[in-house]
Amino acid sequence: MWYEEELLPHIFVESSESVAGMVIGKIDAKGFPDRKNIGTERYTFTFTIRDSPSCFINVVSWGREEYIRGLSNSFRIGDCVVIENPLVQPKDSEKEERFSPSTSSSYRLLVSENFSTVRSCCNPEIETKLLSLLHLPIKDPQDYYSLGDIVHNGQSLNGNFINILAAVRSVGELKYFTTADRRKGQRCEIKLFDETVPSFLMVCWDNESMQLAQTWIPRETVLFIADVRVNYDGFRNCMTSTVNSKTIITTNPDTKEANLLFSFAKEYTEIGGLDDDDPEQANEVINLHSIVDVFTVQQIKNKAKDNVGKSDLIYGIVYAYITLLHIDSDVSKLIRSRCARCKYMIGTSGECTNTSCPDGSMNSTSIITSFDFWVDLSDHTGTLQSCNLVGSTAEKTLGYTVDEFCSLTEQQKTSLKWSFLLERCKIYLKLIAAGNARSGVRVNLLSCKVADPEEASQTLSAMGIC
Repeated sequence: MWYEEELLPHIFVESSESVAGMVIGKIDAKGFPDRKNIGTERYTFTFTIRDSPSCFINVVSWGREEYIRGLSNSFRIGDCVVIENPLVQPKDSEKEERFSPSTSSSYRLLVSENFSTVRSCCNPEIETKLLSLLHLPIKDPQDYYSLGDIVHNGQSLNGNFINILAAVRSVGELKYFTTADRRKGQRCEIKLFDETVPSFLMVCWDNESMQLAQTWIPRETVLFIADVRVNYDGFRNCMTSTVNSKTIITTNPDTKEANLLFSFAKEYTEIGGLDDDDPEQANEVINLHSIVDVFTVQQIKNKAKDNVGKSDLIYGIVYAYITLLHIDSDVSKLIRSRCARCKYMIGTSGECTNTSCPDGSMNSTSIITSFDFWVDLSDHTGTLQSCNLVGSTAEKTLGYTVDEFCSLTEQQKTSLKWSFLLERCKIYLKLIAAGNARSGVRVNLLSCKVADPEEASQTLSAMGIC
């Protein structure tokens, strides 16, 4: 049996030998039009195996759909396999590594339906050797960006493939969709965090990465993500990352850096640092022009009831009155303070709750203050209780920054409150079903302005509401 490091430069023949390795990456099987047989498709499937800390290689197979799908379904990432009679080929690095993982080998293996076999490794000695590689990143364990680096570098990293070391904050449910050409697809959103940023989005579009994600335990799993693509998301107005065909993910890597992050994640979770609503969602900016659906309060509750157990976000507009707005109460209940460096909460002691924050001792210039409070929304069908009004949305709604608001007299705050309580507002909302919420739905206000009476009347009349 060969090991990958033993593949010699002159080998370009079908071998009677076999290669053993651990599967560290897989790309979904895909079909392409067959140029030789018009009207039919050929299928291809690529996976990556590793047999030592420094050696890993891509394996490619072409063939009938039944064969390729069967081969793809016969093993998973983390399995140990033996490939018998592969063809060893020099790889075209520029062409191959555009769509496949970058490997340490100058070759690739070709698996043929007629001549090659892929089977599970049944040799305990070899399997033990391979399993020791499970938690070793394929890149230098110190060669990665922190989430804070990505956020602060912003669009300068747009479109780049980089390495990330981060902990898993949450794993979203699979979301199914149908494209314009009627192809079915699915996606899964993963929220990551580290010592510098409390929430960062990573999106999976392929079956293999989504299946792998389902094994991750939120707040207990650390990932080394090699060659993930980062992009500026204009819809969310922030940087995000996407798992792609080049990406290799190492779960709970056995490195000094990963162990330190794991300790931080455990400690921060224990003190309740992740118990608040996701700050990324609180600060996101949505294109309001893309939101066109108008609901009544009861319709919102009905949609939430239909979506219980799902993580789908719902966006909509409601014409309603603010019936609870305690902006003339204790200011500490309206304003939240975060560390300017790492964006984590400032505790009651006035210190950053992030024990790894480089700005350990806080001062007034190290603190960011923002609005964060609840309102109730009501129309003729009912009331949505405890809706979140935060950040810049709250500033635009009230017409004051935090500092300006704090300088208002109590009489001015009361007058401001009643200017909303007596007027119907046009409110853009983001909703997600939440069984533990008072109305059965968690609501974030994206925009709130006093409604134009004529516009409101025409819209509600079109909905059959007098």
